[in-house]
Amino acid sequence: MKFNDGFWVLKNGVKAYYGLQLVNSQADATGYDLQVSTRPIRHRGDTLGGPVLSVRVHSPTEGVIGVKIQHIVSGVPATLIRLFPDDKAVPNVQLSKENTKLVIQSGDLKAEITENPYTMTFKSPKRTLTEAGSKYQAVYEVPSMWTTTSASYSSCLTQDPVSNPNPEPLPPIVRYINSALNTSPGELIYGMGEQFGPFVKNGQTVKMWNQDGGTSTEQAYKCVPFYITNRNYGVFVNHSGEVDFEVCSEKISRVGVSVADTTLEYFLIYGETPLEILERYTRMTGRPAILPSWTYGLWLTTSFLTAYSNETVSGFLQGMQERNCNVRVFHFDCFWMKQYEWCSFTFDPDNFPNPKEYIAEIKAKYGVKVCLWINPYIAQLSPIFREGVKGGYFIKRKDGTPWQCDLWQPGMAVVDVTNPEARQWFKSKLSALLDLGVDTFKTDFGERIPHQSVVFHDGSDPFRMHNAYAVIYNELVFDLLKERFGEGEAVVFARSACFGGQRFPVHWGGDCESSREAMAEAMRGAISLCLSGFGYASHDIGGFEGTPTPEVYQRWVQFGLFSSHSRLHGSWSYRVPWNFSEEAAKNMAKFLDVRHRLMPYIYSLSIEARLKGHPVMRAMFLEFPDDRTTHYLDRQYMLGPNLLVAPVLVPLGEESEYYIPAGTWTNFFHPERTIQGPVWVKEQVPIDEVPVWVRPGSVLLLGPAKIGRPDYDYAKIGLEARVYQLEEGVENVVEVPIGKGTGVAGRVIVKKGAGGSVTVDADGVSVASVWNN
Repeated sequence: MKFNDGFWVLKNGVKAYYGLQLVNSQADATGYDLQVSTRPIRHRGDTLGGPVLSVRVHSPTEGVIGVKIQHIVSGVPATLIRLFPDDKAVPNVQLSKENTKLVIQSGDLKAEITENPYTMTFKSPKRTLTEAGSKYQAVYEVPSMWTTTSASYSSCLTQDPVSNPNPEPLPPIVRYINSALNTSPGELIYGMGEQFGPFVKNGQTVKMWNQDGGTSTEQAYKCVPFYITNRNYGVFVNHSGEVDFEVCSEKISRVGVSVADTTLEYFLIYGETPLEILERYTRMTGRPAILPSWTYGLWLTTSFLTAYSNETVSGFLQGMQERNCNVRVFHFDCFWMKQYEWCSFTFDPDNFPNPKEYIAEIKAKYGVKVCLWINPYIAQLSPIFREGVKGGYFIKRKDGTPWQCDLWQPGMAVVDVTNPEARQWFKSKLSALLDLGVDTFKTDFGERIPHQSVVFHDGSDPFRMHNAYAVIYNELVFDLLKERFGEGEAVVFARSACFGGQRFPVHWGGDCESSREAMAEAMRGAISLCLSGFGYASHDIGGFEGTPTPEVYQRWVQFGLFSSHSRLHGSWSYRVPWNFSEEAAKNMAKFLDVRHRLMPYIYSLSIEARLKGHPVMRAMFLEFPDDRTTHYLDRQYMLGPNLLVAPVLVPLGEESEYYIPAGTWTNFFHPERTIQGPVWVKEQVPIDEVPVWVRPGSVLLLGPAKIGRPDYDYAKIGLEARVYQLEEGVENVVEVPIGKGTGVAGRVIVKKGAGGSVTVDADGVSVASVWNN
């Protein structure tokens, strides 16, 4: 939210009450409670009236300092998502006073607070990280005329006479809490969830308000109020409602944060490396769940608006199998149910007369898992709509009637996930599908959640529920699958999320066009999401809207099979490779085989995501923070710490351009080819290749060729050990996962001796061959 007209002048009608002077402080075991006046206090007469900011500065866990700014202390939490859901906090805090400064230290992070003027400076042992200077914290009173661009006070649903027949008038004044932190020259800001715009967020206004806008706009399905910098810290705003970030946009050397609320809380998180920052952030907000190994295979869908039936599905699976493009998960999109009835949670009998029998048949014949598309919206024409109304299972208007809208389905209502009985009702519908043999669900939507003139069962603030809904909805489905199949066997394919949503993977990027530009959008969204605490990211291979050219399709297949999860999906057209050419099918088989062979490595990344919060797909600067060139790269990424992937985004015959950091890197597909970095590479890439380079010092363990699936016994299958530019005398230990949970089957110890000889010792693991360069 921009409050200023330029640097000095406020917008017409805006009033500001800046935190100017610390007038009182009290210390306890974990921090300070401060009272900050918004006027100079020269005598007791100046204490009459307010506002006064109540500021809590504390440390919940090591390396983290929180700042909670309150105007009216109401006791109502600003978030509906609990912190430290998986891992316990690691308290480490010391309070002291240095001259006139109050000091709070947590590990290597220190905050110094001055009294007059009131400021807050955050420091590491090496440098000042950032500061909240004089007048950086404030209450703003804004005429409602200025809030019409704010999602909280305007929405495509707000003026819809069906969804909001009696809209409430806007208040004359809206009060915001605002806080800002300084940015240093050269400091770059990343993250904030799955943002499809410029990768570096400097200069942008970024709004945390989940919306269904596709990948070609500033809207996002997964808004996460967390950003990470290239200056050894991140900032997490603990608010599940709308949060506005002005990233070096209103004030060019500041990141401003504002909420239309009485409370704003943020946590500054320090780390010596970007990965350490993510470890501490995900300790607070939750780590991604470990996933079943079968989820890393190829997912194929019926697509959205295409016609399909038993015969179509079987034809697809047979054709994929014949072309060595084995599908591991088959997804039935929306029209597995009858039109106008979404969601009824019942197979359309015209197309699937005996779903239980048919699911069993394709699972046995083609070795697939089965996924169904669902969402929490119940159309008025659904046969279960009246059940929901009678049970009171839907979000309600203030008059007690169900909130309804025509935007997606005629007269649709939305399941109230805060109602325990509604949750059980929703789970019972899904449980019946699991009884038919279904293995997982694509949990679509969850962004179009009403926030005006509505009431939730548990009394939650609708504005704060808007983003939090996605997390609660996906948790509900994920937990059902975990209850049915066991720990480590649950997965959803979700579109919407907020912070904490990373605990219930996988998430895909949403609706994109079928173009090179959209592929670049999907890549930016994926690496931004994975800079925001999410371990996994997927996307619609080939694009969703329209039909890709055969060339774009093949390039997107390469990108997709080197992403954390790989799904073929479209809207009006099928995504089976022979629709684009038999050459496309042949090349898909090649890259799918490589993916299967890489599974011991990929699954170990899943374990790392679970235990540490490190993402599978990593922006280049996560692995190379000291290489300033990597700080701007958004058209390439690291798959884990060892593989650099540079998907081709230019037409065939043009030069693809990407960056190789320092060291001697080896081409994965052509190991005889090495390159010395740092260097920019320009090359024409054949249609059957994609640049994938192996980091020096890596040891990759590959499964056998033509294994045909991602879930096999990694320890006993006979692995190939590939050793890349290992330094003499260095010992590299690679753990081999069991492929279920976080367990380890054994390890391979590789050491390079004098003259380049390599010794390989396998403990509990079968190694069939060794390759060394």
